[in-house]
Amino acid sequence: MQNDSHIPNLKAVLTNILRERNRLGYTQDYMGMKMGISQNAYSKIELGITNITVNHLFHIADIFGCPVTELLKTGKR
Repeated sequence: MQNDSHIPNLKAVLTNILRERNRLGYTQDYMGMKMGISQNAYSKIELGITNITVNHLFHIADIFGCPVTELLKTGKR
């Protein structure tokens, strides 16, 4: 049996990534280029179609110039 209790937290992380990318004015194409993947592959990560890896999470934070912890904030304590 699969435990989906982490899904709201994952959605919060993906929303944080989307918001920060938009705040910085970065396109999905730019993010894909910086990460060495296609725009389509990046889009699938941001939409939650492809599970985000720890490596990708750290790479995104590096591109954004922010600590990974900023992207992991869920609003819960």
